Amino acid sequence: MECTVSWTGATGTRSHMGFVAETGSGHVLAMDGAPDAAKPENGGANMAPRPMETLLAGTGGCTAYDVVLILKRGRHDVRGCSVKLSTERAETDPKVFTKIHMHFTVTGKAIPPAAVERAIAMSHDKYCSASIMLGKTAEITTGFDVLEA
Repeated sequence: MECTVSWTGATGTRSHMGFVAETGSGHVLAMDGAPDAAKPENGGANMAPRPMETLLAGTGGCTAYDVVLILKRGRHDVRGCSVKLSTERAETDPKVFTKIHMHFTVTGKAIPPAAVERAIAMSHDKYCSASIMLGKTAEITTGFDVLEA
């Protein structure tokens, strides 16, 4: 797997902290920093997600993918799955995630809560590379709701 990240540089008379990532699969992802009123040259233009937001989004995508796949392989009638991630970060650099809570909402027909709980556990214990890596620095907790379709 590979990815090339390039600084988009200066626009007009103002330098900004925007970046574009081109993934090995040929997709493009924009990232940007937050505006910094005290030091505009260090801030972004608020035109795209922050790099840490993309890390969190990737982790959510990784674990949601696992949960859906595990439930489908178990022949459960899954109609929808979302995961809301909330974090706490260290106050000093490097400002790593210290706590991550993932709340899953799974929609389907007659899906047993135990199956959802098992799928989430399997993702976090065995399959989701992203959450397993982040679990080295952050306490990860989960919760879920099962909604009838």
